[in-house]
Amino acid sequence: MSAPTVTRADVGLRSERGPLLLAVMLSVGLVAIDSTILATAVPAVVDDLGGFTQFPWLFSVYLLGQAVSVPLYSKLADQHGRKPMMLIGVGVFLLGSLLCGLAWDMPSLIVFRAVQGLGAGAVLPLSMTIVGDSYTVEERAKVQGYIASVWAVAAVVGPTLGGVFADYVSWRWIFLVNLPIGAAAMWMLQRRFTETVTRARHRFDVLGSVLLTVGGLVLLLALLEGGVQWSWTSPTSVALFAVALVALTAFVLVERRAAEPVLPLWVFGRRVILVAILAQLVVGVLLMGLTSYVPLYAQGVLGHGAVLAGAALAALTLGWPLAASNAGRLYLRFGFRVTMVVGSVVALAGSALLLTIGPDSSLLHVAVPCFVMGLGFGFVAAPSVIAAQSAVSWESRAVTTGSTMFARSVGSALGVAFFGAMVNARLASGAGGHAADLEHLDPSVLAPAVEVTFAGTAVIAVALVLVSAFMPRRVEEQQDSLTSVAS
Repeated sequence: MSAPTVTRADVGLRSERGPLLLAVMLSVGLVAIDSTILATAVPAVVDDLGGFTQFPWLFSVYLLGQAVSVPLYSKLADQHGRKPMMLIGVGVFLLGSLLCGLAWDMPSLIVFRAVQGLGAGAVLPLSMTIVGDSYTVEERAKVQGYIASVWAVAAVVGPTLGGVFADYVSWRWIFLVNLPIGAAAMWMLQRRFTETVTRARHRFDVLGSVLLTVGGLVLLLALLEGGVQWSWTSPTSVALFAVALVALTAFVLVERRAAEPVLPLWVFGRRVILVAILAQLVVGVLLMGLTSYVPLYAQGVLGHGAVLAGAALAALTLGWPLAASNAGRLYLRFGFRVTMVVGSVVALAGSALLLTIGPDSSLLHVAVPCFVMGLGFGFVAAPSVIAAQSAVSWESRAVTTGSTMFARSVGSALGVAFFGAMVNARLASGAGGHAADLEHLDPSVLAPAVEVTFAGTAVIAVALVLVSAFMPRRVEEQQDSLTSVAS
């Protein structure tokens, strides 16, 4: 039987559920713009607040806060509903944004960025969960186009807006601009989103939550800062990895006996969900290889400025939503496995193109592989999450979605560690055993070091193809999914 035809009139912004979709798009927009708007304004922030050596923490601490809070919000959303957790998450994000706009020095800005991250941990996974609750698989194929358009707009508007605020107004508006957008999203969610939640007494898994938070936070910290703030073999690194291992091992033991585990271990026992988690993990690793070293290569080796280097990377963030908005047609006709395999093969082709880049390459030569890999990610990331959501009922959908988002965060941290170690090792061998400051290295030394990461990206892209091949072709959708409606 062919899938029912879904039109924009059924699911678009003018449909009955249009206000809910707009609220989700505004919420996603907060995270999407935040991921791109700050980078171009870092010089202005440092000029005003100082703390040049500390500014990388503006990104790391946000990632840490977002990653460790995702499983907690997801579990609470399955217990108490998406709406209250979403409102809390957006509220915390806006509070963090306000505080960032009022920051008086770099340490305070770093702390307030952590608050932002804690709020962001709810926004993206719960937005995707609300879409999973409110639309059928066929409808999600159309809705995904609207969500993808938010990321496409953010890829262009974010860096430009950040530069305009930094140069002509104040870098503080990078954060303050979130307030009216977030307020509109909260108002629409409050007014136009209702859900049916079965009221019952729940036992929150306090011990499991603490162990997961501590273990995840320490592990991510060790991966993000190892080889940067301290060496991999230093007592600090050894201690952090030991604490993470103990905490996560204890977490697994606790979850096996918990009445309502914060991250139920059964998610790793279901093929569809496990493949989705692994796919997001690998995508997270690959993203770090591109976002960290493509701009560096464009600036340090090819000699372009920061704006043009960012434009080369922006090709990735344009290719991704373009593919994601069309992925629905593919998985509805051919299934999730074919869609993900096609996407992973496209990503592999893009990584192969990276290997052709050299010191004499043009900026377009750098941008094309990024665009192609973005296309591949778009055919892998969104369909894998939709497949996982479709395999579970309402009571487990948020924690399932959150697991995939948490996996991408862990993958990003692994990518930082993996590619950073590769570059540092190559630099040490090419610079007399001492890895100097990346941004001040001679291009003849920097080029082969960064090109090693391109080779690593190609190897990891092969893993993405293998993971995608294990996704079932079809996933039977749970029939109790439509418990959230726009009113």
